Amino acid sequence: MNSTSSPGSRSGLPGRLKRPRLYEQLAEHISNFIEAQGLSPGDRLPPERSLAAELGVSRASLAQALVALEIRGRVEIQHGNGAVIREAPTPDAGRSADSGVRLKDRTVDELTAAREAIMAGLARAAASNPNAALRVAMLTDDGTARNFAETWRCVRHLAGGGLLADLDDTIAQQADVPESSVRLSARLDRLAHRIIDGDPSGAADAVAGILSDTA
Repeated sequence: MNSTSSPGSRSGLPGRLKRPRLYEQLAEHISNFIEAQGLSPGDRLPPERSLAAELGVSRASLAQALVALEIRGRVEIQHGNGAVIREAPTPDAGRSADSGVRLKDRTVDELTAAREAIMAGLARAAASNPNAALRVAMLTDDGTARNFAETWRCVRHLAGGGLLADLDDTIAQQADVPESSVRLSARLDRLAHRIIDGDPSGAADAVAGILSDTA
C-alpha cells in the first residue's frame, strides 16, 4: 500500500517565520522617530500616555518597548522626566558588549543590580497593563501582598513576557532569591499597590533594593 502525504502535511516545508513581537516593532519605530526628528541626547520623548495614544498601542506594550530601548542604551527612563534620549551606541560597541557578557564571571552584587534593573522594567510594564481587574488580583483576599515568588509571577504575567522576562529568567538562575522578612513583605506590598494604582514609575521605584536590602 502506497503512502502519500496528505494536503495538510508539513513534510518538507520550512518552519514558520518568526515574527517580531509588537514591542520590538515599537522599539524600532521609536528609534527611527528619534533619528527622523533629529532628537539629541537630553531631549525627551512625549509622555507615555500621549505617546501610546498617538501610536495606537497599549501603555504596557509601549513600556516594554521603552525598556528595550533603555537596554540598548538609546534612552534612559528617568523618574519624573520620562524617556530621555541618550547618545546612540555604535553597532560594534553593542556587539562587543554582548559577546563579552558571561554571567558566571559576574559578582553577586553585579547580578543583583542587573536583575533589579530588569525587574524595574517588568514592574513598569505590569503597572501599564490596561486590565485593572488583573492588576487587583495581585493581592490576596485579605488585601495583602503575596510572597516573593507569587508576587513576581503576577508581575511577569501582567508585563506580558518578552525580552525582559527572558533576561530575568537567565539572571534569576545565578542571582540569590531574597529570604522572607518584614522588610521584604513591606516592599512587596508597596510594589503591588503601585501596580494596582497603574503607576509605572512608582512600581519601578518600589523594586529598587528589593533583592539587596531585605534584612
